[in-house]
Amino acid sequence: MEAAASFLTRPVAPSFSAFPGTVVVRQRRGVSSIVVASEKNVNGNGKKAVPSSNYVVPLDKASPLTRPLAEILRDLNKRVSAKIIKPEDNSIPWFHANRMLSFYAPGWCGEIQNVIFSNDGTVTVVYRVTIRGSDGEAHRESSGTVSLEDGQIQDPVAAAEEKAFCRACARFGLGLYLYHEDEIL
Repeated sequence: MEAAASFLTRPVAPSFSAFPGTVVVRQRRGVSSIVVASEKNVNGNGKKAVPSSNYVVPLDKASPLTRPLAEILRDLNKRVSAKIIKPEDNSIPWFHANRMLSFYAPGWCGEIQNVIFSNDGTVTVVYRVTIRGSDGEAHRESSGTVSLEDGQIQDPVAAAEEKAFCRACARFGLGLYLYHEDEIL
């Protein structure tokens, strides 16, 4: 896929000087974007390291809200690759759900609605995912609960947020079939 992309180095506007590293304008299939790759490691000692993240900023004048919600929801309801499904609990990891939302529903947003610490030693997070389309927006909320005493979980709030986020995505159809796959067969 990278062979299909052409990379052009252009002068960077002063507003991008805050980004440490290499700034490249990429054109792929007629869409221009700015890619910023970090060249310093976490310690900032100047040694080149493999970039841990890339920032991609679309340059098109067209709004990313060009698809109707029906198309976005149709795409989110497709089966995902079996390679990314966690076999231990038959679920999609949060970072894959995040990437799929960014691909199929650019402009989506998510937020924590509530964090509840219960007397029974659990924490519950309520999470809302909002998807914007050309014909409006839709949101789904869900919750995730984990035990505070579970020794395998370092951050119970983050673990509950992950569960809530993935369940909210499933309410849009992303991996929903995984929750009832055994009933279908």
